[in-house]
Amino acid sequence: MNKELLYTFLIFLTVQSAVWFQTNGQFVWSWFKDHPFILSLFGIPISLGYIWATKFAFIAFEGTLWPGRLIGFAMGIISFAMLTNHFMGEGISTKVIVSLVLAISLVCIQVFWK
Repeated sequence: MNKELLYTFLIFLTVQSAVWFQTNGQFVWSWFKDHPFILSLFGIPISLGYIWATKFAFIAFEGTLWPGRLIGFAMGIISFAMLTNHFMGEGISTKVIVSLVLAISLVCIQVFWK
C-alpha cells in the first residue's frame, strides 16, 4: 500500500468520524445540542480533510475519481456503524453487517481490482 492510499484511508476515516460527532453529538451531549453554530465552524477543517483525502486518492489511483469516492463512502459507513454502536447503543443488526460487508467489498474492489 502506497502512502497516498494510506493517507486516503486515514483522512477519510477521520473526517467521516468528525462529521458523526458534529451531527450526532447533539443526541449524546447537551453541549453539542446547545452550540450548533460553534460545531458548524468545524466544517472548515472537515472540508479541508475531504479535499486532501480526495487529492491523495486521485494520486493513488492514477488520476481517477471513482475509487476515492467509494472509499470515502465506505469509510463513512464503517465509522458510522462503529460510533453509533458505541455512543448510541444501537446494535449491529444483520442488515448493518451486510452493509458493512458491502462497504468493505467496495474498498477491496477499488484497491485490488486492477
